[in-house]
Amino acid sequence: MSNKEIETLSSEVKYQNKWMTLREDVIRRQSGQEGIYGVVDKPDFAIILPIDGDDVYLVEQYRYTIGERQLEFPQGAWESNPDADPKVLAGGELKEETGLDASELIYVGFQYLAYGFCSQGYHIFVAKGLTQGEQSLDPEEEGLTLHKLSLTEVEQKIRNGEIKDASTCNALGLAKLNGII
Repeated sequence: MSNKEIETLSSEVKYQNKWMTLREDVIRRQSGQEGIYGVVDKPDFAIILPIDGDDVYLVEQYRYTIGERQLEFPQGAWESNPDADPKVLAGGELKEETGLDASELIYVGFQYLAYGFCSQGYHIFVAKGLTQGEQSLDPEEEGLTLHKLSLTEVEQKIRNGEIKDASTCNALGLAKLNGII
């Protein structure tokens, strides 16, 4: 038995596309009990809080999985370059989704998205010193719109359930807890 609490006996890819891999692992616990885990592997992403004084930029897009348009902070991964430097990724995603360039990207921290079934994590950045340029959206981001709201409005929308993206809520909370905003 290995020094891990759970040993992987076998692993089989059940589904894969350019964004994710779904695998099923047969495992053995320390007690000897065997079981399975379904795991979604996705590259880590960056989420960016673009701050301009007391205002912040969010994007709104249609989220197919829930059938709704949702406000969230700009975020994304580079599936073609999963090992990209998180700061470079953050600057690139900010520019792509909002057209904004930041003179300063402040690292807030790293969190996991949903480690009960998914290996993906995310790096949180606050972007300051913003200059507006042109968006460069991927085909999957069709219909994405940019919105500038006060931080007070964003907090209220989180409180009343209008903003439901967990990584957006967490990113704002961690930036506030760390005294960055």
